Amino acid sequence: MENVSFLIAFIAGIATFLSPCLLPLIPAYISYLTGLSFTEASSAAMSAQKRKEIRSVTLAHALSFVLGFSIVFILLGTSATILGNMLIKYRPVVQKIGGVLIIFFAFVIMGIIKIPFLEKEKKISLKKSSVSLLGSVLVGITFAIAWTPCVGPILGSILVYASNIESVKKGVILLIAFSMGLGIPFILSALAINSFFIYIKRFQKYLKRISIVSGIILMIFGVLLLIGGQGL
Repeated sequence: MENVSFLIAFIAGIATFLSPCLLPLIPAYISYLTGLSFTEASSAAMSAQKRKEIRSVTLAHALSFVLGFSIVFILLGTSATILGNMLIKYRPVVQKIGGVLIIFFAFVIMGIIKIPFLEKEKKISLKKSSVSLLGSVLVGITFAIAWTPCVGPILGSILVYASNIESVKKGVILLIAFSMGLGIPFILSALAINSFFIYIKRFQKYLKRISIVSGIILMIFGVLLLIGGQGL
């Protein structure tokens, strides 16, 4: 069950990246971190050496950004696991409540249950400016904190699951898997920003289906808690 849980956490991270409130903002974040506009990043007149330099800078900033939000998510996962262990004598009850809560989040993701707070369109206003690598880490930390409403249902489900894991190490690995699922697509998008801009518009029509798939993933987590408590 552990390997299944980690795989689901990784897929949940990918689903978060592809969520309707996050995916359209990725180009803005990449542009802000690197200080490059789409036109500059995809200029056909750019020399091979310049492209290599831009790719290196983009990769460094993307990795720093991912490190920033991963730190926050992993700390949250560690805290959730520690808190869950403090309530160990109530674990059977906590597992059942957690399973029901995750299934509730699944219905929210699929749009069956409406929560206005989570449905507000998120907008950002990032001025074109390059930041240091440390700045990219801080932007990643801010992203993890400020965008809780956007990633909340999926991240919340992962944290609820982590709170029912006996080992802190396993809880940390679970959140690392989630962070990798969110971070790897971001890094690949940063390195292939030209193609990303081209395909993102075509991808828009599939966002609803992705929300449904994400909901199903969360329901699997909920069921794992409800029927597989001893294997956590």
